[in-house]
Amino acid sequence: MAFVIFLIPCFVVGTDIAFSCQNADDFVGASSPGDIVIGGLFAVHSEMLRPEEDPIKPVIQNCAGFEIQVFLQTLAMIHAIETINNSTLLSGVTLGYEIYDTCAEVTKAMASALRFLSKFNSSEDAVEFKCNYSDYIPRVKAVTGASYSEVSMAVSRLLALQLIPQVSPASSAEILSDKIRFPSFFRTIPSDFHQTRAMTRLICESGWNWIGVIATDDDNGRFALESFGVQAMANNVCIAFKEMLPAYLSDSTFHTKVDRAIEKIVKETRVNVIVVFMRQFHVLKLLKKAIERNVNKIWIASDNWSAAVKISTIPNIRQLGTVVGFGFKNGDISSFQEFLKNLHEKPTGNNKFLREYIMLLSVCSHLEYHDFQTCIANQSQDNLLENDGSKPQIWRDDFLNANVEPGFIHSTMLAVYAIAHAIKRQCKDRDCKDPSAFTPWELLEELKRVVIIDDDKEVKFDSNGDMSTSYDVLLWKEIDGHMEITTMAEYDAEKGGFIFEDEEKKQDFLALKKVQSTCSQPCRPGQVKKVTESPHTCCYECIYCPENHYSNQTDMDYCYRCNNKTYWAPINSSMCYRKTIYFLAWTDWFAIFLLLLSAFGVVLVLSICVIFTKNLDTPVVKASGGLTVCYIILFSHFLIFLSTVFFIDVPTEFKCKTRQALFGISFTLCISCILIKSLKILLAFSFDPKLQNFLKCMYKPIPTVITCTGIQVIICTFWLIFRTPFVNQNFSIPRAIILECNEGSIVAFGIMLGYIAALAFICFIFAFKGRKLPENYNEAKFITFGMLIYFIAWIVFIPVYATTFGKYLPAVEIIVVLISNYGILCCTFLPKCYIIIYKQETNTKSAFLKMVYTYSSKSAGSVAVSQVSLDSKSSSFRATVTDSCKTENDSVNGNCHFQVPGQPLIKGKVPPKNAARTMVRKRVSSI
Repeated sequence: MAFVIFLIPCFVVGTDIAFSCQNADDFVGASSPGDIVIGGLFAVHSEMLRPEEDPIKPVIQNCAGFEIQVFLQTLAMIHAIETINNSTLLSGVTLGYEIYDTCAEVTKAMASALRFLSKFNSSEDAVEFKCNYSDYIPRVKAVTGASYSEVSMAVSRLLALQLIPQVSPASSAEILSDKIRFPSFFRTIPSDFHQTRAMTRLICESGWNWIGVIATDDDNGRFALESFGVQAMANNVCIAFKEMLPAYLSDSTFHTKVDRAIEKIVKETRVNVIVVFMRQFHVLKLLKKAIERNVNKIWIASDNWSAAVKISTIPNIRQLGTVVGFGFKNGDISSFQEFLKNLHEKPTGNNKFLREYIMLLSVCSHLEYHDFQTCIANQSQDNLLENDGSKPQIWRDDFLNANVEPGFIHSTMLAVYAIAHAIKRQCKDRDCKDPSAFTPWELLEELKRVVIIDDDKEVKFDSNGDMSTSYDVLLWKEIDGHMEITTMAEYDAEKGGFIFEDEEKKQDFLALKKVQSTCSQPCRPGQVKKVTESPHTCCYECIYCPENHYSNQTDMDYCYRCNNKTYWAPINSSMCYRKTIYFLAWTDWFAIFLLLLSAFGVVLVLSICVIFTKNLDTPVVKASGGLTVCYIILFSHFLIFLSTVFFIDVPTEFKCKTRQALFGISFTLCISCILIKSLKILLAFSFDPKLQNFLKCMYKPIPTVITCTGIQVIICTFWLIFRTPFVNQNFSIPRAIILECNEGSIVAFGIMLGYIAALAFICFIFAFKGRKLPENYNEAKFITFGMLIYFIAWIVFIPVYATTFGKYLPAVEIIVVLISNYGILCCTFLPKCYIIIYKQETNTKSAFLKMVYTYSSKSAGSVAVSQVSLDSKSSSFRATVTDSCKTENDSVNGNCHFQVPGQPLIKGKVPPKNAARTMVRKRVSSI
């Protein structure tokens, strides 16, 4: 197999070997020998100096911007390794380390990664090219780092060539969870997916939906912005503006773009929440500029800078407003804090970072806290070359402890312990003092299965190589004049909710809602959002919900529809109201009035019944058909009045079925009896033999009444069986439900009423023919009038009933029932009662006979005269009666002669004188 050897060039920068790269070993920032070496990549400096000469040569430059927080992470890695070496975790096996400074540059990180890939114990630090690295033993077994996702992406692709495990304590880009592209990458923190989801949850629970986002224009910033954008869209949060700042401070456009971002923040007055995904040194520049412009907003910090002490101690930081951030869950770092107290006793020969820090203390010792920190951050390695070291060294324990970011320290130590536990599993049956005992790819497999006990909890890597730990929600709070970074809540990444330790912290969280950051004012309940021409869904107008619609929450996208059958809602309603149920209740004044009329009718029926019972033997009562017929008719009237009760109050199945059937059968029985009376009267006073014969055939009282009533019973029975009435809810009125009886079949209802009308019409015809009876016995005339009242009432009822709706519809039928019932009752019985009470002299047998005799005498003469038939052509001549009719004694024979001019003599027969008496006897007997 061919081998290609790549040598890592090192170039001299300056004259001081503390910072210049004379050889490969000078490139290492901190190192310690061991049986198994772990590599480390940390951005101890924030930027790499750019060469000034032209043309640019391939020389690794010195760096500037000493980062205290990252320097502390390197110390945390060293402390963890020393702790493991001093424990029994890896008995007999020591861990070594080689830590390199990436200066936040991918280029320099790649140079460090190349050294990691170089063959173990190779004097030339050569990287061999092979088709199969299964037996290849590189310089390190695993790598901790890097600090930034962009660097980790590049390094991980390179380390994946030999499947060297890389465990990062800070790189959170979501793309690094892709095990196809980054098979050897692990991290002891959650991915940005959980962080952006937590941010979105915070924004939603605080009632914000119109925010700005500022991010670094690098892989980490772009991926974080993309992930946040997806989460925001899913939760109806709109991004008003996005500003991307250059990844490198040395970029000539950096300050211009910072100014543009601040202008955008100032201009967007409705945006009061800014989400920032940037590195600490970018945030430092941005916030200083914001303080100069008196910007006061809520700043949501990403895990990169949420716990940055050097930012929280910026002068006048309180003017910025409120800073809420998400930091990695911290653990017990008390041992590390003890380590820092004894740091000044540690040798600096193999730790250039520590040596540089001591030199920075000397250079900046004369400054106060924040200025001291600024001085450290602004020094470059080239500047320190000019320091002669003659200045006194003042160790500041408080400064290091004050700058500790617990989340990053804990995750760094956790990364080292994860690698150590994986090594322990590899060394069970192997002599790990031999560097070739196992290869990195074998360690990688163990790392996937490793389980660590952290704060009495088991933690392990998931299938994506992530540790699903929770976040601390951090609040920058001013306490005693100083800005303190406090833990407000814990965000559970698995459940997606916030956990509060006490009520005070919960109140701090709820206080965030006081700040409004919305494109539009929230739509109140009863209103709905109407999207405007803006491309953002968060910008809208609020319009009222229409009638019968409602919205019960703020900012609803649509109105709910009420159940139109049982509920209603006015315009701009936040709830539906139950429709009022209407029916003709007992307490309704109109119902009471109708009931009083019915009750009066019942009293009237009972009174008539009493009067007729007391005057049972009088001619008027006998002429009315006798007490039995009167009782039947009065009982029918009583049932008709009673049927009106079933039209009132809550309709039920029983009431709906009973009321029409009871009315129809009762009214039919009443009309049938009156029809029999009409026939009887007509039969008694009819002088036409043919008519008398016909009436005698028709006059069968009991069969007629039973037949007429039976037909109505059959009609009602079929109606109730096949199309029975039922209770119906009428929803035609928008805000009410009308409980009413549906007749089931209008045809059946019409047949029932039509049958009654047919009987009433027959009764009317018969009564009309007998309208000229004796004055004191002219019952037929009153029956005729009663039938007319019935017809008028029901003719008017039809259009009124068809056009009326609502709870008073039953009242219409009650009224027509009462009118027709009162009309027939009064016309049938009140004249008789009047005679019985006020004209008792005419209610005797002798008076009655005299009246009948007088009427019969007149009727007999009329019959004789009516027998003369005149020819229609002789209408122009006057008919004269000859004198012989007066003088001749032909009357003995009962003959009379009439002479009409121009016509032959006509002979007629005059009734005998006793004919009137005979006729009276016949009529009285028939009555």
